[in-house]
Amino acid sequence: MTVRTRIAPSPTGDPHVGTAYIALFNYCFAKSHGGEFLLRIEDTDQQRSTAASEQAIFDSLRWLGLDWDEGPDVGGNCGPYRQSERSDIYRQYCEQLLSEGKAFRCYRTADELNDLREARRAAGQHTALKPSDLKLPDDEVARREAAGDPYVIRMVVPEEEGRCDIDDMLRGTIELDWGQVDAQILLKSDGLPTYHLANVVDDHLMGITHVLRGEEWINSAPKHKLLYEYFGWEMPVLCHLPLLRNPDKSKLSKRKNPTSIWYYQRMGFLPEALLNYLGRMGWSMPDEREKFDLATMLEHFDIQRVSLGGPIFDVEKLRWLNGLWLREDLSDDELIQRLQTWALNRDNLERMLPHLKQRVEVFTDIAPLASFLLSGMLPLTEESFAGCSLEEEELLTALQCAAWRLEAEQDWQRDVLFADIKALATGLDIKLKDFMPPLFVAIAGTTSSISVVDAMELLGPEMSRARLRHAVEVLGGVGKKRLKKMEKRYQSALQAAQ
Repeated sequence: MTVRTRIAPSPTGDPHVGTAYIALFNYCFAKSHGGEFLLRIEDTDQQRSTAASEQAIFDSLRWLGLDWDEGPDVGGNCGPYRQSERSDIYRQYCEQLLSEGKAFRCYRTADELNDLREARRAAGQHTALKPSDLKLPDDEVARREAAGDPYVIRMVVPEEEGRCDIDDMLRGTIELDWGQVDAQILLKSDGLPTYHLANVVDDHLMGITHVLRGEEWINSAPKHKLLYEYFGWEMPVLCHLPLLRNPDKSKLSKRKNPTSIWYYQRMGFLPEALLNYLGRMGWSMPDEREKFDLATMLEHFDIQRVSLGGPIFDVEKLRWLNGLWLREDLSDDELIQRLQTWALNRDNLERMLPHLKQRVEVFTDIAPLASFLLSGMLPLTEESFAGCSLEEEELLTALQCAAWRLEAEQDWQRDVLFADIKALATGLDIKLKDFMPPLFVAIAGTTSSISVVDAMELLGPEMSRARLRHAVEVLGGVGKKRLKKMEKRYQSALQAAQ
């Protein structure tokens, strides 16, 4: 048997270090067994999936030194490798389940689903909805079908409570309760599959033998096991890896740690060091050494050396490790070459100089003016915002809402960014002349800088967004209660701007 593993990211935003972490362990497991590693794009969320995000996945994984044997851009015998191009395949298998009574059409509305869940909650039951909760009388189904009402296709799951045993390479047998497993949607009303159906069908048809994924998918394993049984297929061996965590032990999130792979590239981390650090996330070399390259990790790889304790993603520890790589593995000539590739290259200077030329009189003026464009997180304090006219609450609201709006922007061009900011300021009922200065400080460290939207275009989305989040934290951050209030105001501002 040839070992085949896969990584299946969604192209819906910046490429995530968590994706790289899971990809690394799938890659190492496959290659250490002489097997094959696949890349599959899970782009069934058509509203959020973009070609730019897909390309960023390709580029960032290759920047780290991870490559794949089969995938959308390299081909293979099991394509297509984008789920959006496999709709007919999923519908075929859904029709099979329907004909065998293992799935059903569900015409329930969103309001009806909420009422059903509330009724179960009030009765002290699990809120997982079962087929008996969801199925309508035959005449009502016929009425809604005749009216052309939208429907989804759901899987039939056990009604009774009982134990579902899931075998896991690291955890042994995991006991899960069927009572908490809902009648999962398999095919959405738009005809596209959910993760659960597409994941099972694709893994089978692509010959995946081992699935290494994050532990957040443990509770979905009974649904997947049931689908394999329904289709009469052998289930791949499962391995649920521990989640990456912030230093406070919470799940890794961009609010507390930058999560974009491109942020670390933009900060000047070496791909070898970042990959090395991800390899240390819950796994260790037999001799416990901290620093090793991918080839060495492959040579000694054993999945049983993964620890189930939540690995802490500590940027300061990553900086220390990156320093070792810089000093110990790069000659002066190699370091110069890396610096040029990183930022000190002709293309980058050509982008910056038109904005700087109007402000310089001698060459020595350039370095201070350009320093914020070549820096990471700026040394901001609360005093940095003293010249801004907004009161504390409005100041935090402006920065937090700007961060949210720009996190959703995929078209990173100065005119688009300005339109976003102007519309947001209008929606929040904050004058643009008051809204802009905090952004200048967050992005450039001062209001005496080149245009802030020009600066954001030059810095790129990862660094710009990280600096806005950093500014919010410098000003004391936003607690849960205040965050909910801001989210409501932000959504209202978006609606007002439309």
